[in-house]
Amino acid sequence: MKNTLQQEFTKLYHKEADATYFSPGRVNLIGEHIDYNGGLVMPCAITFGTYLLISPNEDGVFRFRSLNFTDQGDIPVQQRYEKTGDEWFNFPIGIIDHFGKDGHQLKGLDMLFYGDIPIGSGLSSSASIEVVTAYTLNDIFNCGYSKLDLVKLSKSVENNFIGVNSGIMDQFAVAFGEKNKALMLNCDTLDYQAVDSNLGEHVLAIINTNKPRKLAESKYNERVQECQEALKALQRELKINYLCDINADTFKKYQHLITNPVVLNRAKHVVEENDRVKLAAVALAANNLQEFGRLMYASHDSLRDLYEVSGAELDAVAEYSKTNPNVAGARMTGAGFGGCAIALVKADAFDNYSAEITEYYTQKIGYAPSVYSSLIGNGVGLLNLLVN
Repeated sequence: MKNTLQQEFTKLYHKEADATYFSPGRVNLIGEHIDYNGGLVMPCAITFGTYLLISPNEDGVFRFRSLNFTDQGDIPVQQRYEKTGDEWFNFPIGIIDHFGKDGHQLKGLDMLFYGDIPIGSGLSSSASIEVVTAYTLNDIFNCGYSKLDLVKLSKSVENNFIGVNSGIMDQFAVAFGEKNKALMLNCDTLDYQAVDSNLGEHVLAIINTNKPRKLAESKYNERVQECQEALKALQRELKINYLCDINADTFKKYQHLITNPVVLNRAKHVVEENDRVKLAAVALAANNLQEFGRLMYASHDSLRDLYEVSGAELDAVAEYSKTNPNVAGARMTGAGFGGCAIALVKADAFDNYSAEITEYYTQKIGYAPSVYSSLIGNGVGLLNLLVN
């Protein structure tokens, strides 16, 4: 891959790139819709992501090229930048703008981006582009940011420059990911624990439902409001700041305070899912993939029945996976209403699994999913220093 990209860079710029950087995509293994409730998530970096080849120029211009998109940008070096339209290079421009606002003097660069993350799949292609750009600029111009600084900077760009109200999990996972480790992350404090996650004879199957996620944003905001309503009800008798400040046993004692049955279901999912993340960390550290798989299925069932963010497409993946003896567990991942599901599949059975779930899904839904195989990979870095 690196040699192929170098050839493409030479074709475009008539010189070799000085360096190649890589930032992965991510999946959330378990812990869904609890990041805004003060709980724990468990993302990991995956082994495909965004490559950035780069070389300085003397022209005072940032040149943006991509092998994924036809549109390209040539932007003069200046102090301030604004978002223009929906072009992909708004993401790196936003990062450059943030560096400038922090007082860093950047110089012209020739850049080539290439990503093998499926666009719009919910695997964090945008966070991957942001973090690889931020890491690269910090490295080349010796700006002195820590990795955590780069995560916060990238999230700020996503929220304020791009205008997407996302949390910090995506940028954190693609920056801090470690090979064969999941990150048990508290999204409120940013404290995290790297949990040993050797998949052994299994691989991570990523199943893109290929369903557009039109409902996701409005329903997401609705769920946030329902959780806030549940929290206010519990706060009448409990001194808590978040739903995830209590466990399932405490919730049972006080759930009578929540009189709306729909809101009760939402809160029940959140509290129990947070407990599942803690159990999942224990199972993974003990290399007990069967128990981890059981927790994955339980998570999916809760997201389907209590939180109601699944759908026929994601449910079809979980339904089929339960019937396949080579699958340890499966669940939807991400906001829901489309996007991706994940499954732990025996490596030597992956090709059969891919063919069979494609047939099952196509018959049930009417069009095919896209199925990928990944391991748990490293976070952002200079490519020749990364060993995936």
